[in-house]
Amino acid sequence: MAEAGKKKKGYRLGKDLASQLQLHSLMLPGTILIILFSIVPLFGLILAFKNYQVTEGIKGVFSSPFYGFQNFKIIFSNHDFGRMLVNTLGINLIGQLVTIPITILFALFINEIANQKVRSLVQTVTYMPHFISWVVFGGIIITLLSADGGVLNTILMKLGLTDQPVVFMAEPAFFWSIAIVSNLIKELGWGTILYTAAIAGVDQALYEAAELDGAGRLKKMWYVTLPSIKGTIVIMVIFAVAGIMNNNFDQIYVLQNAFNLERSEVIDTYIYKVGLQQLQFGMAAAINIFKSVLAITLLFFANKVSNKLTDSGLF
Repeated sequence: MAEAGKKKKGYRLGKDLASQLQLHSLMLPGTILIILFSIVPLFGLILAFKNYQVTEGIKGVFSSPFYGFQNFKIIFSNHDFGRMLVNTLGINLIGQLVTIPITILFALFINEIANQKVRSLVQTVTYMPHFISWVVFGGIIITLLSADGGVLNTILMKLGLTDQPVVFMAEPAFFWSIAIVSNLIKELGWGTILYTAAIAGVDQALYEAAELDGAGRLKKMWYVTLPSIKGTIVIMVIFAVAGIMNNNFDQIYVLQNAFNLERSEVIDTYIYKVGLQQLQFGMAAAINIFKSVLAITLLFFANKVSNKLTDSGLF
């Protein structure tokens, strides 16, 4: 009986696979890419615990001597590590505290535009910077902030706010603000997509009921729209907290220079310099493990806090 049941179950599975062959065929390229670029590279994490030399090649990943936690000790004992950690957390934490509220407000603003053509125009204009590479967009930012004829310096001097041009990109104190504001400008429109989609799904009967109660636009936003998209906001906040150790590498690398390195060196740029330029793959893998463990910890912490405060979370 058991064998007959197994054969019947196997037959059903084979029949289901055959009937969904087209769907599985469509999934196959994506599945292969995930395996090649997301799963296979995970084996490289063992380099964090080995004394690997690049001259050993691929075989050295498995044959190199065990190094214990020495790579981690080297990283944590680096006098620059604390500064990099502060820069990483500072740019991301302040950036999210600024970006998330402004993005939600902008989504509410777009929703209040009655004219469909004007709304589409605003969305298109604000979406466009997202599709510009950071190499180009960063170059625009550097040009605008340039001390030699830059727009911002020209405005400041004409308003009498400064007597001589300010070299913004050479002042470490300005870097965090430049990184946060430039990222906000570039990603503001794109960041509203999920929020505008959530707002579009709000039951219109709720707005009609609010109008009957005498609620204006602001009250409808506060008492209808925001509570209705609370789940989306919570999920985005949890993802933001979990990703607080991940900087936008392209942005930071483009805006970084020798003068602002004190405030611009983050963990991601350090991994690039150590792993690819200095070929110390063991140390790079160790830093990635540290980032991943911290990200998972923050994810569970943020989800637990969210469940207690809002009764909603990822799990």
